[in-house]
Amino acid sequence: MEIQTARLEDYEKIATLVKEAFTLSEHGYGNEAELVEKIREDESYLPELEIVAKENNILLGYGLLSKVEVLNTSGKSLTGLVLAPLAVSPNFQGQKIGEKILRELETRGKSLGYPFISILGHPTYYPKFGYVKASTYHIFPPFEAPDEAFMIKELFPNSLKNSSGTIHYAQPFSDI
Repeated sequence: MEIQTARLEDYEKIATLVKEAFTLSEHGYGNEAELVEKIREDESYLPELEIVAKENNILLGYGLLSKVEVLNTSGKSLTGLVLAPLAVSPNFQGQKIGEKILRELETRGKSLGYPFISILGHPTYYPKFGYVKASTYHIFPPFEAPDEAFMIKELFPNSLKNSSGTIHYAQPFSDI
């Protein structure tokens, strides 16, 4: 299996994979493929943080990180990353593909100097990889979300120290 930066010729397969993966998920499809398209057109998009997992030119999985900000009440902000979405083809789930994509995205995000990754995701999956409730750092979503599902991970030790506040997502998240 190869993990590589997504290319233009992957986009159609990515949309199909994301729709299939989320349609069969616990919460169902919520326009995640459309979100990906909108993020690609936004300033929060970083092409090197959009990756695919392939084997024999078959798309197995997909992950995308884009920029977000933690904004506190005094107007101070810290720019980090948000994972949305992470998807693995239903035919290939349970083979640690999602884990490999997540680890690669973390490595790339860290190499670019971003201090954290936030996730709204499954509360039993992401803690295995060091994600904790964002409320631990007094960081909260801008919408109603279960505390245990809104998570964050520091990419550097103490990178969230004194960074409490609310996550502010890029415009594409509001459009979906």
